[in-house]
Amino acid sequence: MKTVLITGANKSIGFETARQLLQQGYYVYLGCRDLHKGQQAVSQLNAEGLTQVESIAIDVDNTESIKAAREVLGQKIKTLDVLINNAGVGGSMPQKALETDGSIFREVFETNFFGVIEVTQAFIDLLKHAQEPRIVNVTSGLGSLTLHNDPSWKHFVVKPAAYVASKAALNAYTIVLAYDLRDTSFKVNAVDPGYTATDFNNHSGPGTVQDAAARVVKAAILGPDGPTGQFFSDDNAPETGISPW
Repeated sequence: MKTVLITGANKSIGFETARQLLQQGYYVYLGCRDLHKGQQAVSQLNAEGLTQVESIAIDVDNTESIKAAREVLGQKIKTLDVLINNAGVGGSMPQKALETDGSIFREVFETNFFGVIEVTQAFIDLLKHAQEPRIVNVTSGLGSLTLHNDPSWKHFVVKPAAYVASKAALNAYTIVLAYDLRDTSFKVNAVDPGYTATDFNNHSGPGTVQDAAARVVKAAILGPDGPTGQFFSDDNAPETGISPW
């Protein structure tokens, strides 16, 4: 049975991603900052008949918490097939480039960028034991620098400085990580789940968590002939599914 660790998985897109992967036969570890909420999420999935799931305490902003989570998971399994870096924050809004305090930039980058790096580095040894390891970095369509310079883009005026910068940085890390793992069986991709109605945006998005999670799952279960080092976005590129960086 293949295994997957999803950060920020006790609600919204992360939780629905867990549900869909469970339905496909994966054993899922819900990475949650609050273990109590994680256990509540597990109970909800169990009530749906989805039992191959456990919660793991992990705060991606805290190095010691990441190390502890790696220790706990390493005692349970020797091979991790999929890592989904889903945890993310938006930061206080609005975010003007010249008015947003540096502390907001640091807060957003800590979760959206540095947290992903530390989690990936902590669990890479378990991933290397898998036959077809997959890393999915959940990004945003707002991370596209190319589109942010295109006045015809539908989201051209939406430019929260800290959030945009953090996701652009995450995209850059995804490219480099995929390159470093190019001669292996790894597939490393960034996925834009789309503008989805969640707590993250006060449920203002038009998309559903089901559709958003399906996009993440698609990248998580890529076959050996699937692409790596790509920025998947049905929202930015409905015809090809591949967004410009």
